[in-house]
Amino acid sequence: VQLVESGGGSVQAGGSLRLSCAAIRVSFSNYCMGWFRQAPGKEREGVATIDRYGSTMYADSVKGRFTISKDTAENTLNLQMNSLKPEDTAMYYCAARFRVCPRSDSSDNLWGQGTQVTVS
Repeated sequence: VQLVESGGGSVQAGGSLRLSCAAIRVSFSNYCMGWFRQAPGKEREGVATIDRYGSTMYADSVKGRFTISKDTAENTLNLQMNSLKPEDTAMYYCAARFRVCPRSDSSDNLWGQGTQVTVS
């Protein structure tokens, strides 16, 4: 079982990035998936989640700018990030949790290794 993020990088304010998370031996029919981020000196925070049925939730700070989606054929979780702001700069993590959606303080989350997003 493994989550592998990709797609991070550096972008100017107002730009876009698309993050992907390859979910290896994690079935979307059994797991709720999510994206979290952690900026230097700050606690990890939830960005968006998508449950087993496709229902989504977003942090207020990213509503209208970020879109979470999953590709069941490729078993990949995606995060499309538009209109990026400097305050979006953080390490972004993919997470999975069995049957219920992951929280930043859940002890049973599966975590990826993270991908850095820098907005200047």
